Amino acid sequence: MLRFWYFLSRFRPRGTPGPAVTGVPADREAELAAELDPLLAGLAGVQAEAAEIRAEAAREAEGIRHRAAVRAAEIVAAAETGARQARELAAAPARRAARAEATQIVASGVRAAAALRRRADARLPVLADRVVDDAFSEPSDVGRGRWAPGGSRE
Repeated sequence: MLRFWYFLSRFRPRGTPGPAVTGVPADREAELAAELDPLLAGLAGVQAEAAEIRAEAAREAEGIRHRAAVRAAEIVAAAETGARQARELAAAPARRAARAEATQIVASGVRAAAALRRRADARLPVLADRVVDDAFSEPSDVGRGRWAPGGSRE
């Protein structure tokens, strides 16, 4: 963008009135370039330094990201271990209750089996007598007579 003084310089007289003087018109762009080139050349070093600072910052940021990723992995591993322990701790009462219930069920089954054995042992002589009686009776009388439907004598 042109500066205001450059705009005004266009209306400034180029020389004194009178006979024409031979000369070369002023080249403002060349003058500006001659003024700014040394300054811009000095900035090249600053730009290189800034690029080096940016590169160093990028390396540092990458290191920070890497350390953060390692730390995050450690935190996740610790959380998984803690979660596993918490699940085991929370499941322990349920396991104990299930074991106690299983023990009760087994004990109840053992008692039921013992009761069934006792009943079978008590009925076996009676049923054996019935089978023997049926074996020696007339075929039309089998299953009738002195025996009740539950297998005991009337």
